[in-house]
Amino acid sequence: MNPTVNILGIPFSKLTLNETATLLEEHINNESASLHHLITANPEISLMYQSDSQYKKIMDQADLITPDGIGIVLASRRKKDPVPERVTGFDLLHQLLEKGNYHGWSFYFLGTDEETNAKAVKEIEQKYPNVTIAGRHHGFFSKEEEAGIIDEIKQTKPDVLIVAMGAPYSDKWIYQHKQELSDVQVVFGVGGSLDVIAGKVQATPEIWKKLNMEWLHRLITAPAAKGQKSRWLRQTAIPKFIYYILMKKV
Repeated sequence: MNPTVNILGIPFSKLTLNETATLLEEHINNESASLHHLITANPEISLMYQSDSQYKKIMDQADLITPDGIGIVLASRRKKDPVPERVTGFDLLHQLLEKGNYHGWSFYFLGTDEETNAKAVKEIEQKYPNVTIAGRHHGFFSKEEEAGIIDEIKQTKPDVLIVAMGAPYSDKWIYQHKQELSDVQVVFGVGGSLDVIAGKVQATPEIWKKLNMEWLHRLITAPAAKGQKSRWLRQTAIPKFIYYILMKKV
């Protein structure tokens, strides 16, 4: 069992980014028959867990939940059972691409708009030439197109399926199709990571990351994806999360 700390009912992994990537590397290289569904959860997602019964069920059945947000890190410190660091979908994706480039893994990229998806995959192909692109598709598909996407994933059997359709939709889509995705080794949502890789959204400078102010940089520079709440509106989750932490004592 991997070490965890319980925050608002959610068992957050206490593994570092490198340890998490190594865990997934071992899972893929062992060619396990089980699909490993990982969720990176920030304060906003933690609040969804409290109010959305379907999403709570999905998170309860996830294989691993990582702390994606300084709020989670601070909450764990308050409980005196700290997680060592944030483990974001963006950073984890790059770790797995590096490992995939070494091992020759295959990836399928699902999400964002067509132009951004294509450009992001092209960038990945150039930077990680030994990675196999099993397939890709934008995230604005119809029900009729969805069946074809799932068939393609089932036929190509990628080692890693990356879903970039925003939270909580990415995880709800993964959960809905878990049985059909059983030949995939690892699947997780990456938010707007493909937008950053494609250059559509400015990458967060290292100084902002070191100051744990990545959320503020994204708030200032990154527009909300089509069909999603504005980032300013979404930041109301932060004071609500703090209230939950203080009133419920984590």
